[in-house]
Amino acid sequence: MTRSALPGLAIATAVLFVGLLLAFTVGRYPVSMADLFNVLLAKIRGEPADASTAVQSVILQVRGPRVLAAVLVGAALAVAGTAFHPLVSPDILGASSGAALGAVIGIFFSLGVLAIQALAFAGGLLAVAAVYLIGSAVRARDPILVLVLTGVVVGALLGAGVGLLKYLADPYNQLPAMTFWLLGSLAAANVTDLLPLFGPVAIGTAILVALRWRMNVMSLPEEEARSLGVATGPLRIAIVAAATLTTSASVATAGIIGWVGLVVPHLARSLVGPDFARLLPTAAILGGGYLLLIDTLARTAAQVEIPLGILTAVVGTPFFIWLLASMQKTWS
Repeated sequence: MTRSALPGLAIATAVLFVGLLLAFTVGRYPVSMADLFNVLLAKIRGEPADASTAVQSVILQVRGPRVLAAVLVGAALAVAGTAFHPLVSPDILGASSGAALGAVIGIFFSLGVLAIQALAFAGGLLAVAAVYLIGSAVRARDPILVLVLTGVVVGALLGAGVGLLKYLADPYNQLPAMTFWLLGSLAAANVTDLLPLFGPVAIGTAILVALRWRMNVMSLPEEEARSLGVATGPLRIAIVAAATLTTSASVATAGIIGWVGLVVPHLARSLVGPDFARLLPTAAILGGGYLLLIDTLARTAAQVEIPLGILTAVVGTPFFIWLLASMQKTWS
């Protein structure tokens, strides 16, 4: 880590730290900082805590799993968005829609968590593969625009599949679960969800970190990258598979949470630059803190919990418009 990257990494870490404090202390049952640190230190040391049983239950059993899930999901979506492309994200490329269709199929047939994650991964991978195949077949002056438009079209088709399954689902049990899940939420996150989430996220992130130097080369034009000895085809497949794995695990756990994979990578890039060796860890830390803040707002801003997908869209839409406007100024 170079000296120039330290300020950006410090800012991302500060966002994560603030997000952790707010997520644990703010809510319908407020928890003081003293009680929080007392319970956490006692848990680490294996000693009894001075706080009441109710406070310990809120910190360790209610908010603890949800906080960890938010950090993992936010980091996974941010890392996947960083790996996919500078202007597109997992939800724009169809990965989220494909994973959603796979997961909804699993819910429709009342399958287990691992089966739902496997279907989500398969759906996300097939969706991204379709977008890239169609995008590569269409020769245009602006390949980024082609990818975005193709992702929108494929996402609409997959959305129709999700709508069909919702129409056929049991209106009393399956349909409410699908509808609530598709809007994105961590309300049902518990300890049993953490291991199936952590495994794919850790594997996908480790693969991307291992490929960080080659990903830098992939930022060059195709011919230049090949002239440097990089097998662009297999490398692109590995990157897409790893990024889709992290996205699918997140979708299977928390539903569709859009815009994180677009907003956070650009913020991280503005902090530490385009080098993936610095960008990936910064995006992961910043993504975890960002989703923690969004999740805390979702459960405290109103009497009923606001779905995460709604809040991330409220933040992400104007950001995307600003991004397009800034790129237009650069091109003109």
